[in-house]
Amino acid sequence: MTLSEKAAYLKGLMEGMKLDTEKDEGKMIAGIADLLADMAQTVSDIEETTIAISDELDEMEDDLDAIEDYLMEEIEDDEDDDDEYSFVDDDDEDFNFLSDGDEMYEVTCPKCGKVTQFDEDTLLSGKSICPGCGESLEFEFDEDDDL
Repeated sequence: MTLSEKAAYLKGLMEGMKLDTEKDEGKMIAGIADLLADMAQTVSDIEETTIAISDELDEMEDDLDAIEDYLMEEIEDDEDDDDEYSFVDDDDEDFNFLSDGDEMYEVTCPKCGKVTQFDEDTLLSGKSICPGCGESLEFEFDEDDDL
């Protein structure tokens, strides 16, 4: 039996007892019965709202999971793109040396294919911008890598 049904049952009992609602005791019992009916309706409304909110939260959780999956795919794709950078090693004849003795390294942009030369400090900073297309270039090194 729901709360509303129980409140209605008690009100029916009260009416079946033929209480005089003009006397103090009858007024009080009638007031209690009305209060119980109102409270039962409020609880019922709260339960319905809670169910609706729960359903909305479930939908939002599904949407967030889909967004997270999409973003994780993008991150994995970006990590795969990092392998496209090519660095010229010390044995390559195409090094360009500046007048002050700084070595220059060639980097090929994975987006536009433009070959750009960067000095060691730029490479060690970990990132730069492609002058050809404006793409952000990121550089990663292991401890074993020699520039």
